[in-house]
Amino acid sequence: MKNVSDLTEIEAAQELEYIAFEMAKADIAYYQHDDPYLTDAAYDALKLRNEQIEKRFPNLIRADSPSKKVGAPLKSDFKKITHKVPMLSLADIFSLDELKEFVASVERFLNTADNIEFTSEPKMDGLSFNARYEHGRLVSAATRGDGKTGEDITENLKTISGLPHTVQAPDFPDIIELRGEVYMSKADFFALNEKNAAMGKKTFANPRNAAAGSLRQLDANITKERRLSLLVYTWGEVSNIFWKTQQEFLQKVQQWGFPVNPYNKLCRNADDLIESFKVLEQTRADLPYDIDGIVYKVNSLALQNRLGFLTRTPRWAVAHKFEAEKAMTKLLNIRIQVGRTGALTPVADLEPINFGGVMVSHATLHNEDEIKRKDIRIGDYVIIQRAGDVIPQVLGVVTQKRTPDIIPFEFPKTCPECGAHAIREEDEAVRRCTGGLSCPAQAVERLKHFVSREAFNIEGLGAKIIEDFFAEHIICRPDDIFTLEERNGGDDLFSNAQGIHLETKEGWGPKSAQNLFASIRERKKISLPRFIYALGIRQVGTATALLIAKNYLNFTSFENAMRQKDTSKLLSIDGIGEAMAKDIVEFFAEPHNLNIISNLKRYITIEDFEDTTDYHSKIAGKTVVFTGTLETLTRSEAKAKAASLGAKVAGSVSAHTDFVVVGSDAGSKAKKAQELNIQMLTEQEFLDMIK
Repeated sequence: MKNVSDLTEIEAAQELEYIAFEMAKADIAYYQHDDPYLTDAAYDALKLRNEQIEKRFPNLIRADSPSKKVGAPLKSDFKKITHKVPMLSLADIFSLDELKEFVASVERFLNTADNIEFTSEPKMDGLSFNARYEHGRLVSAATRGDGKTGEDITENLKTISGLPHTVQAPDFPDIIELRGEVYMSKADFFALNEKNAAMGKKTFANPRNAAAGSLRQLDANITKERRLSLLVYTWGEVSNIFWKTQQEFLQKVQQWGFPVNPYNKLCRNADDLIESFKVLEQTRADLPYDIDGIVYKVNSLALQNRLGFLTRTPRWAVAHKFEAEKAMTKLLNIRIQVGRTGALTPVADLEPINFGGVMVSHATLHNEDEIKRKDIRIGDYVIIQRAGDVIPQVLGVVTQKRTPDIIPFEFPKTCPECGAHAIREEDEAVRRCTGGLSCPAQAVERLKHFVSREAFNIEGLGAKIIEDFFAEHIICRPDDIFTLEERNGGDDLFSNAQGIHLETKEGWGPKSAQNLFASIRERKKISLPRFIYALGIRQVGTATALLIAKNYLNFTSFENAMRQKDTSKLLSIDGIGEAMAKDIVEFFAEPHNLNIISNLKRYITIEDFEDTTDYHSKIAGKTVVFTGTLETLTRSEAKAKAASLGAKVAGSVSAHTDFVVVGSDAGSKAKKAQELNIQMLTEQEFLDMIK
């Protein structure tokens, strides 16, 4: 990446456009869906880059610049509340030098260094709220939202035990808005995840996501079940501000019965602020809740009023963000996972360590080349990093702590699940098991794929149930699904004299069993593209399955051609090359796969393909690339939808691409589209285009 000082005006404009687009997506993911896809460090880096470019090229500041926005647009599910006083954000700093400059800038503006006190307050990692009281009674509560309008969470906030519903103190203002943060303690977070995991429900990545997801429930009873906490740290509209300092406000709030952070400190100079930062940075892992930095404020309200505001941030306050967390722990084992396509993926099993409220015991090692490059060995002490919600990664090895008995790691040449050869093609970074469906790991993952939403879409057969049924020999192959009902209640299941008796299994009953059987019966007729995709052929996604269906029209002609290794028609399809054709032919050359297909055809009907492509749509004949995570569609659904409207769906961006649809967590494809000046669409813009 170029230094900002080396950017041309055109390059700067292009980069500002990309940053605005990327940060808008990140804000929606964070504020609306409580599911951030950018790490805090990555988000802060974009924000800082934007500020630096805008400072050098002020004439290029965009109307949608991140520097002009707070939060994100609201979800439509909640009622809206307009804030009487906007809930603005703070400027961020990332170093002690910037902290010293903040203090110096305050002193310069006030033209004095005397009697300027600051407060130091932990920056809670939760969800901001605004609670409005009139005549001592809580009348409404809202989230920050976009800073001007928030979501009505009144009933949800009332369920939190730390929040008084009425206040009878004689000095409590007739109208006051108290603002703070809703959070979930680490202990309550672990308890919630443990409970949800036991019930087969969604677990949360971190306490912040858990708190936000719990507070923003349409049903307040769900919020009530979660153990949420809150702290107050500032105010909005007030009919009578009689306190003179931030510290005095916090003391008064406590007297009124509201919780405040016990780690708030009064600091008299930059040295005090630096000391408070160092102490909290060292002890943050031991706090009962997550913090992601420290907020510094000028203590005096009179001085705050003199300092005033910049465009959207106060001059008298700043947020000092912590760096991405790093820690040292011991690598206990390198475990090899086997995926649906047979890919062998190494995972680091670590001595468990607490990372900001999340117990980390695993980290990604990517592939065998990465292990070799970093010389990672079992028994080593390693440095791991976790920023935001990303899966922890091993940064490197502490070689000084390596003992002579620790030997280099040899990546396995055989599958750890089935013992079949694991081979690596010359042009690939991964090694793959050759065992196919005879490999239990691949069998389970392929069963999950077979029943997935874009394939057979069998409701009631989720990933956990598939794993359980496979372990109990209830469903071992795809065709077992369609004999489940007739086998239920009988005996001699694979020589198991007890039979299945699904309705008597823990967590099941007669109704749930019958619902599953009904769902399976509904899926005994399937479209040709869905069936081809469901087979789990390597490299064949929904878009490719649709292309194959369009060209072969029925499964019999496709299967016969592949059995005879006749790829002439296959290779004539735009988008299918030699490598993909080879994988397809190899799938049909495997007797086990042919046996499964033969058995499936005894129970299901594969419909002939009927071309319903809309060749008059706005994207007909256009090349479309999808990148990132979409919100209302899966990537596979979006590709299939685009193909059904006559578009060519490509996997990479080139000069021939017409549109790039960008979802959350978009990476290099979005950047390349920007470089090539290709039109980028949000998911909603894409949906509007194809209406």
